Amino acid sequence: MAKVKNLYSCSECGAQSPKWAGQCGDCGSWNTLVESVAVAKSGSSKSSRFSGYAGVTSEAQIQPLSAVVPGEAPRSPTGMAELDRVLGGGLVTGSVTLIGGDPGIGKSTLLLQAMSSLGERLSTLYVSGEESPEQISLRAHRLSLSTEGVRLLAETRVEGILAHVAKERPQVLVVDSIQTIFSDELQSAPGSVAQVRESAAQLVRFAKQSGTVLFLVGHVTKEGQLAGPRVLEHMVDAVLYFEGDSSSRYRVIRAVKNRFGEVNELGVFAMTDRGLREVSNPSAIFLSRHEEPVPGSVIMVTLEGSRPMLVEVQALVDESHMSAPRRLTQGLDQNRLAMLLATLHRHAGIAAYDQDVYVNVVGGVRVAETAVDLAVLLAVVSSLRSRPLPNDLVVFGEVGLAGEIRPVQGGEERLREAEKHGFKNAIVPKANAPKRGRGGEMKVTAVTRLAEVFEQL
Repeated sequence: MAKVKNLYSCSECGAQSPKWAGQCGDCGSWNTLVESVAVAKSGSSKSSRFSGYAGVTSEAQIQPLSAVVPGEAPRSPTGMAELDRVLGGGLVTGSVTLIGGDPGIGKSTLLLQAMSSLGERLSTLYVSGEESPEQISLRAHRLSLSTEGVRLLAETRVEGILAHVAKERPQVLVVDSIQTIFSDELQSAPGSVAQVRESAAQLVRFAKQSGTVLFLVGHVTKEGQLAGPRVLEHMVDAVLYFEGDSSSRYRVIRAVKNRFGEVNELGVFAMTDRGLREVSNPSAIFLSRHEEPVPGSVIMVTLEGSRPMLVEVQALVDESHMSAPRRLTQGLDQNRLAMLLATLHRHAGIAAYDQDVYVNVVGGVRVAETAVDLAVLLAVVSSLRSRPLPNDLVVFGEVGLAGEIRPVQGGEERLREAEKHGFKNAIVPKANAPKRGRGGEMKVTAVTRLAEVFEQL
């Protein structure tokens, strides 16, 4: 049998050492040696580099891509439509999904609700490395969930987990969380880079071989990134991030990677005393709907995955009493705001270099696409001039450094969503304007330059 031993590999240069040291002997980097498992191969070495492969056989066969028939992966609904949307339509056999988020945001609650629904149709197993079975049972009864089909296992050793799973053969497996799981083959503490990588690799390997649907819960760092090695996100099929302000009752799940569905797809939930409740019409909750027009408020349509969604962008511009005016954003890229303010001054003649500028997306939503550019500038100018914009106006479009209004994807879908919520006027890039006369009462104004926008208003 192959002999198993431990090695320490440098994360910078890849050099290996039989024991740990503070400094890599090859590249000189400090604290880069990470424990890993190495399997020594038996057999004599060959003098030629490739001659040893001459007698090697493989069961895999080379075939042309044109001869491979694409198959549609069957989907199993989780019983939660918003979670199915983010996953791409439901669960795929053998898929591995990693869910990350801040502490207390609702990761365990969401999976327990999903397992309660799936337990009525599929065999499930919930492996907890952080909570005892009594704590999980207390949460389930507090949320009034069905517990008949949910089985629990309190275990942190990956070899013990796989022994139980190989015997029980569940169709859906949840491991909460991967940072608490460790392997006997490594001497590192649970949560270290080596333990997270090795434990995840063994669980993913089992899921692919057995066809088990696997959910991994991951911790996040204070910067908001998943804790552990980056390779963890490469090993799994889907990476979901739980977003939301702890002071707000709304939670958003965003798919940043998905091999079986749309990337950047969004699922919206509301945290209640009965757990997470799905929000089927998120546009309605992210709009303030002021009784009368107020300066600094603009409605834009963002496209998250396949879902158009109306959000309110607010800006507050006030005279600065500091040498360096402040530029703060919530839900937007702060560096892009500085770039947009420079474009506004250069191509529209509106200066804000002596003003503090604060921009916020209502509801704790994070908008990463450039379609928000035009809405940000209109909100800033509206607040700066103390002139409110019409309540029935919706805008979207990317603003280039040359002052041009660039098109964004999904223009028709955005306009339909706005019209469905009663908006009568829209300012959009010329390339996103309907080519033919469209039905309805919405008036669409197409613009190509930033100066044209303020002329229209």
